[in-house]
Amino acid sequence: MSSYDVIIIGSGPGGYVAAIRCAQLGLKTACVEGRETLGGTCLNVGCIPSKALLHASHMLHEAEHNFAEMGLKGKSPSVDWPQMQKYKQSTVDTNTKGIEFLFKKNKIDWIKGWATIPEAGKVKVGDDLYEAKNIIIASGSEPAPLKGVEIDEKTVVTSTGALELGKVPKKMVVIGAGVIGLELGSVYARLGSEVTVVEYLDNITPGMDAEVSKQFQKMLKKQGIEFIMGAAVQSTETAKSKAKVTYKLRKDDSEHTLEADTVLLATGRRPFVKGLGLDALDMTMTDRGQIQVNDHWATSVDGIYAIGDVIEGPMLAHKAEDEGMAVAEQIAGKHGHVNYSLIPGVIYTHPEVANVGETEETLKASGRAYKVGKFSFMGNARAKANFAGDGFVKLLADKETDRILGCHIIGPSAGDLIHEVCVAMEFGASAQDLAMTCHAHPTYSEAVREAALACGDGAIHM
Repeated sequence: MSSYDVIIIGSGPGGYVAAIRCAQLGLKTACVEGRETLGGTCLNVGCIPSKALLHASHMLHEAEHNFAEMGLKGKSPSVDWPQMQKYKQSTVDTNTKGIEFLFKKNKIDWIKGWATIPEAGKVKVGDDLYEAKNIIIASGSEPAPLKGVEIDEKTVVTSTGALELGKVPKKMVVIGAGVIGLELGSVYARLGSEVTVVEYLDNITPGMDAEVSKQFQKMLKKQGIEFIMGAAVQSTETAKSKAKVTYKLRKDDSEHTLEADTVLLATGRRPFVKGLGLDALDMTMTDRGQIQVNDHWATSVDGIYAIGDVIEGPMLAHKAEDEGMAVAEQIAGKHGHVNYSLIPGVIYTHPEVANVGETEETLKASGRAYKVGKFSFMGNARAKANFAGDGFVKLLADKETDRILGCHIIGPSAGDLIHEVCVAMEFGASAQDLAMTCHAHPTYSEAVREAALACGDGAIHM
């Protein structure tokens, strides 16, 4: 029986990062993965392929709408969907092979197959049994089902099927106005699909700062995406590669139908723990089917840890990565730490949307006195030159101490800009600290500084 210091189940962002960090800390490490490639959902059928399609479709949008104004004239490009799929797959392949290289470099054993935990300290893969002093469950998540919606991954699809459709649909219905639905919906809207988003709530992107959410929806409508809010989907029916979606409006209980070539179910994800044998281990779970862990990511079963999408918290790759490094440190006898109050969120549409920390709504609910500094990208020279003046930066700071409490950005490169605020908040910086830091001109980042200035005497370029 092969024996290891640590066996990690799952090679997604949480699992492969945990494996590499364990190996760096001198632990004999193996990682179990049943896919043909490493990287989990994120690299294979999630973050990476979706970003490839978002980039390609945005380039098409630029060519169709902005090239001529910049003096770049010629026939607009047509969409070669099979070639775009090849580009997407090459992006995936490059990344997954990169993880394989890192495993070899760090002498991590890849155990191919699906894992079961027959007892503490043992992992079974196929007919083979392995011994481990520590086990880390990092098996990720899967699309959450919705009653009445039958998935076939051809006409009614999850995010997995939406990434590899046979052709660009003429009409697409997206069920759910969260991150996945809006990102993939915007891809197909740019490629020419008529996209309608059906959402149960009265606002998109639940949990987001309300002002940003409202502005974001207006921008997406301007891009041609239709929204039906306050609607509860009852069922889907498919016939001859067409689909019909039936929904009820919550305000009056009236029933309506939509027809589409493709229906994307994007109502969220749930922990993927099927087949691990957790029931037999009598592992403590939450009411939502997540594995319950303590402050050190330890489960109720001695020697077994859990990270990423299988435990509580936002289902984000970078959150899983942080936990992967932290739990490795913990197992190695060091101190692992994750600052859960400073995990940024990003939506990779165009414009991008990013956030970190508190929203106005959470601050009001807690009764904390705060001030707001805002700056529009229309006042940013670089944004105007790049046809990216829509959106704004919104900085929230404590009214008395000026300490930065949160930031919300909708605009160009928001997913990159948010990180200077993350670093500032990690060091307990004030809005004035950010305002007094020199920012290069002309850059998008100047908008962040201007929002910080707006927390004080006022922005310069507004």
